[in-house]
Amino acid sequence: MVDVKKMCQDKGLRMTEQRNIIADVISQMSIEGHPDVNEIFLNANAKDKNISIATVYRTVKLFEEYDVIEKHEFKDGRSRYEAIEEHHHDHLIDIESGEIHEFTNNEIESIQKAVAKELGYNLVDHRLELYGIKIKK
Repeated sequence: MVDVKKMCQDKGLRMTEQRNIIADVISQMSIEGHPDVNEIFLNANAKDKNISIATVYRTVKLFEEYDVIEKHEFKDGRSRYEAIEEHHHDHLIDIESGEIHEFTNNEIESIQKAVAKELGYNLVDHRLELYGIKIKK
């Protein structure tokens, strides 16, 4: 599990009690998926009734600015978040169920680097999102 609270502390972010709770919630929820702000709010508010949706929005934006979490727009109308991990991964999104699969593929990584090089660039970052419908057997 990625420890969002520790990442914030390591980056010098002042952590309040509410920020700690929100960081812990994001860490826990990132294990199971990519929560949106409302899901983060519901879980954080269950732990501390004084945490408002506005506090969650502000905190999520702050965590983003400190490069502790990243935002994804998976074409479902909601911004989703996940803790930034050391290892890179890409996403396959089932457009019927909304299920998100994380994967790594060395061949895809090599092709992306080769394309950048062919165009005269060193690849420094990328994001790959694949959208699909489950094959019915």
